[in-house]
Amino acid sequence: MFRKITKKLKKLLYIYITLFSFLTFSQKRDVDSLPQNTNEYIFVKPGDSVVIQLNEIALLPRPKFNSKKDIRYYLWFKKKVFKVYPLAKLVSERLDTLNARLERIDSRRKRTKYTKLVQHYIEGEFTDQIKKMTTTEGRILLKLIHRQSGKTAYNNIKGLRSGWKAFWYNTTANIFKLSLRIEYHPESVNEDFLIENVLQRAFQSGKLQIQESKLNFDFIKIITARKAIIDVDEYKLMLDKMRKKWNKRNKRIKRNKQ
Repeated sequence: MFRKITKKLKKLLYIYITLFSFLTFSQKRDVDSLPQNTNEYIFVKPGDSVVIQLNEIALLPRPKFNSKKDIRYYLWFKKKVFKVYPLAKLVSERLDTLNARLERIDSRRKRTKYTKLVQHYIEGEFTDQIKKMTTTEGRILLKLIHRQSGKTAYNNIKGLRSGWKAFWYNTTANIFKLSLRIEYHPESVNEDFLIENVLQRAFQSGKLQIQESKLNFDFIKIITARKAIIDVDEYKLMLDKMRKKWNKRNKRIKRNKQ
């Protein structure tokens, strides 16, 4: 889960994004590691496991963690959402613009020409960004595309390219454990709940620009029903497995050098 997106999947995501955005989105590559600084949060006591974020508008229930260590995993995940959200937001905006312009073009040939023009114009803009993504970030991106546009990446591509090509894009993605059919369900999927929790708190604090979801859900009801409990166990297991693999690899390298 934590390995870098393979070349084919990178190309897949690149093709999708190049259809919808003119943005230059460049960032330095971040090392995947748990944040050490949790001063932004206050751990109250083990019995309550309540954490509050300083300077946060108190419209959402206070997030609850099982341990102080869980805060680090939450911050690790939050960092990924912050990295991917601006791109997903612009994909949605450019998608709306692209579809609006295509509706005004009667000629099929001109429509195809315009779509290709968009693709070629930004061909070199996103290559580096996609290469820097991890599988987790790629999955978050696909989910946010569904959140922002109201359609899965698969259905968006299907609407602009042939269904046959969309089918093969989806098949290729599934080989690498990611599907273009990925949907966003914060009411029932823990990872989606975590994403929405990060977004809503960032919207309140002004750290991210608000873009309302085109999906129909009430996050206040969702977080209240979940009692604001932040479950990061899946990421703890994932990172633990990766650490074990890294340790085995390092030991093997050392033995070979001896």
